[in-house]
Amino acid sequence: MDGNIVSVERVIAAPPETIFALLADAGRHSAFDGSGTVHGVKGDSRPLRLGSRFGMSMKWGVPYTTVNEVVAFEPGSTIAWKTTALGGVIGGRVWKYELMPVEGGTHVRESWDIGQDRQRTLLRHSFMPERTRRAMQATLERLAQLVEKSG
Repeated sequence: MDGNIVSVERVIAAPPETIFALLADAGRHSAFDGSGTVHGVKGDSRPLRLGSRFGMSMKWGVPYTTVNEVVAFEPGSTIAWKTTALGGVIGGRVWKYELMPVEGGTHVRESWDIGQDRQRTLLRHSFMPERTRRAMQATLERLAQLVEKSG
């Protein structure tokens, strides 16, 4: 963990626009989630944009719901959302994807930033950074499988 951020990255053999379209479709997030906790979108799943709010049905031991707000949005390049639960009492972590075209496809970086999270001290000193790193590696693998088949 680098301060408050865990990041993973890899090259995916697909154009940035193809990957971005998948990331900007909240209804598809469960298809590439490597943690196994995302079960589906709650409410509207039209393409995301800056300021969009969307809910997610989650399950990690017990079912729960998150509220997410898109806090960065540059088509084909960057998308990030802040996640909270229980009316904002829990959370504040930011999930961010950065895409850069490279020879052979797109360099994709996924980051988990707990700098604004209400539980950041607890999270930083727990098993969560390593668990999250492994889940993000699986997420990028699943993204690659989805877009490299269709791309």
